[in-house]
Amino acid sequence: MVKVILVRHGETDWNKSRRIQGGSSNPPLNERGRGQAEGLALRLRREKLQAIYASPLQRSLDTAKAIAYYHQLEVEIEPSLREIEAGQLEGVSASELGKRLSEFLTTSIKGKALPRAPGGESLLEVQERAWRAIQQLSRQHPDGVLALVSHYFTILTIICSVLGLPLSQIGRLRLSTGSISVISLDGKSARLELFNES
Repeated sequence: MVKVILVRHGETDWNKSRRIQGGSSNPPLNERGRGQAEGLALRLRREKLQAIYASPLQRSLDTAKAIAYYHQLEVEIEPSLREIEAGQLEGVSASELGKRLSEFLTTSIKGKALPRAPGGESLLEVQERAWRAIQQLSRQHPDGVLALVSHYFTILTIICSVLGLPLSQIGRLRLSTGSISVISLDGKSARLELFNES
């Protein structure tokens, strides 16, 4: 049985101002975000982590490094954990878009597939790469406890995979910065053990 602790990175100024922060934006943690990262590190210090993986984006890496400090582990970069590529929507505020990004990404046009961010990715593409990474890492650590530090849409697509929830329903879920969700996998099934605890 593999226990996977899914950690959403701490807050950035873009989170605070509600700007779309996809896989091509790299703002650092702000003061609150650094505090959240330290809080996560203290909370997870008693976990017997076998490995810590993070997306290559700075907000994720800095959160992972705070956690790694208490485990004498190096943070391993896993590109598949990066946030959705938002393309032309990168840096746009929610008010400019006129809706939440999750609403934009789940509104199919006349029953067609879920849309792709202009010049970016669809939720399905994010889910496919993220779930492949989960399966690969769980095979590498068949009885371990892993911490994966990632992003809003990446984590939510993983949780949708575990629950069998259609991606069109992703807007019904919310994930706070500096939060923890936990899934377990035994090779035959996957379970959600904890969701959005901060």
